[in-house]
Amino acid sequence: MFFPLVFRYGILVDPIQIISLFLKDPYSWPALCLIIVSNVFIMAALYIERKLSVGTISEGTGTFLHCINLAALSFFPAGTVLSLNSMTPVGGVVALSVSTILFLKLYSYRDVNKWCREIRHAKARTLSRSHSCPSVHKANGTAGYTHVTYPGNLTHRDMYYFIFAPTLCYELNFPRSPRIRKRFLLRRLLEMLFLMQLMIGLIQQEMDFTRIVERLLKLAVPNHFIWLIFFYWYFHSSMNFIAELMQFGDREFYRDWWNSETIPYFWSNWNIPVHKWCLRHFYKPMLVKGVNKFAAQLAVFFLSAFFHEYLVSVPLKMFRFWAFLGMMAQIPLAYFVGRFLRGNYGNAAVWMSLIIGQPVAVLMYVHDYYVLHYGSASEGVEA
Repeated sequence: MFFPLVFRYGILVDPIQIISLFLKDPYSWPALCLIIVSNVFIMAALYIERKLSVGTISEGTGTFLHCINLAALSFFPAGTVLSLNSMTPVGGVVALSVSTILFLKLYSYRDVNKWCREIRHAKARTLSRSHSCPSVHKANGTAGYTHVTYPGNLTHRDMYYFIFAPTLCYELNFPRSPRIRKRFLLRRLLEMLFLMQLMIGLIQQEMDFTRIVERLLKLAVPNHFIWLIFFYWYFHSSMNFIAELMQFGDREFYRDWWNSETIPYFWSNWNIPVHKWCLRHFYKPMLVKGVNKFAAQLAVFFLSAFFHEYLVSVPLKMFRFWAFLGMMAQIPLAYFVGRFLRGNYGNAAVWMSLIIGQPVAVLMYVHDYYVLHYGSASEGVEA
């Protein structure tokens, strides 16, 4: 995958060039500024909940303020990325990824605190599993942490622990590990550093745009290899590093998606934090309101497709309808695989959709970005 490219085109890795992916102007850091400004939205959510906990504002007013805060968190970073010429595509992806994660976290924060108020007002004795203040859990032994009850959780310390914790679903009492294992932490750190350098090298090796246009499908496999490295780097090394550092006990960040025999199984198991958020705050509430399961599943898929397209099209400052259609094509493909393929055949179909589908879409975006910013593809090939 990688070595044939090296033998054919030579080593194209430039350690200095990667800096230009983040910064056009070394004195301008727009992506970092956006991430710092996001603290405004975090504090707004906390103080709205504090006002609601003491009854200073009504539930209706609190819901309205939360909607304004979440809308601003969605549109302000996107508008900034689109309007600033100094914002690079990579910097835009990082800034919008952070704002998207914060959006999901603050939505969960608002929901859970609302459930706690409903229970407190109703003086319920038994906590419902689906709509309750999540209770304390034990993981990897007893850590001896103090059990927190509402509204004692509405503190800066609690809020920022949740913001940095490797989860999207808020709880008053997260499962905690008894200690930080230094060797485990060091192994994850070394993995993060090594895999990051490997990804950068692979990406730069494929940044000869004229050859990308010529060999789009041929580069799908190495691009998928980059995706696999990114998955391991992010979901195993990075999230376990953060969890260990924060003594966060819930380490289920992914399941055996590589054994998927159906596409829905893959989407449900490759990103457990997002899956849990969708299940808890989107899918189940829709079922409670009387929406049938198929319609609720479609709604979750459309939401996922929207965020995927949002994180790509806004930083690149271009929307490609074919990419959105490609995401939608997963629906009939999922039906076909689930209906007609079983066992190893289904697993092979899932892997083929990953190897051919996602990397090719990314490469086509790269091609279109190159054409828009550096001239036509034919000009690039002639050069």
